[in-house]
Amino acid sequence: MHETFLRRAIQLAVENVEQGRGGPFGAVVVIDNEIVAEGSNLVTAHADPTAHAEIVAIRNACARLRRHDLRGAVLYSSCEPCPMCLAAIYWARLDAFYYAADRHAAAGAGFDDTFLYQQIPLDDASRALPSRRLLPAEGAAPFRAWLDSESKIPY
Repeated sequence: MHETFLRRAIQLAVENVEQGRGGPFGAVVVIDNEIVAEGSNLVTAHADPTAHAEIVAIRNACARLRRHDLRGAVLYSSCEPCPMCLAAIYWARLDAFYYAADRHAAAGAGFDDTFLYQQIPLDDASRALPSRRLLPAEGAAPFRAWLDSESKIPY
């Protein structure tokens, strides 16, 4: 069954290009051998740099299932997830993910995430994008409020 769902993700990616909606990426979320959500890259269509196929599929699955936790689900992607999508897959608590093309094939088509993979392990001072921690004591206030809240929904 893995190949069937992966072929659907690939089909979504091709259709996305043919319809001029965005990049060559597609993804599906599956529970109990049934597709519960699909997604295509909509970065340019929605003017949203986070609208990668995997993110769109995860958002659609969560909306349809009315939950933020996708335990019991598997994601199939036409391409190896970028660092952002990989993090989202983990945050969504998916059971597994499968992909077809790898990051090197994506780079060959102009979607090169090498820079991001290099930046992630660096400390703040070494990253290309300037960043600096400010107001650490004040920044702790939201976490104190969270810990004290009786109405929080853990995730």
